[in-house]
Amino acid sequence: MALKDKRQTAKNRHLGQAVGHALQGIEDVITSERNMRFHLTSAVLVVLAGGLLKVSCLDWLWLVTAIVAVLAAEMLNTITEWLCDLVVGSRFDPLVKKIKDAAAGMVILVAFLALIIGLIIFVPALLKFLKEF
Repeated sequence: MALKDKRQTAKNRHLGQAVGHALQGIEDVITSERNMRFHLTSAVLVVLAGGLLKVSCLDWLWLVTAIVAVLAAEMLNTITEWLCDLVVGSRFDPLVKKIKDAAAGMVILVAFLALIIGLIIFVPALLKFLKEF
């Protein structure tokens, strides 16, 4: 008698199951995408710098928003790449190239916004820190 395939094909039965799948998706992106690991490392450094420089609550709101936006953009980029690869396989398609390039461009735009937010927050905070030091 053949073993039944235990992979889920139906809707999640409860919230815990949905959260488990979501966390698995995040783990898959982290373990398979070098750029996501780079963004996570950058996020940790930003959090450490924010703590060291004692940024304000409002600054934390901006920093956390920027961090989450970059991570979400990187996840969406990864999803786009995986979906395109699923559709065309290893075959080159000029439209798929445009799609992947646009998704990567989105990550660059969001990362640039995060950089600007970081500079606006950290340059004055660093100058203040150095002045007191």
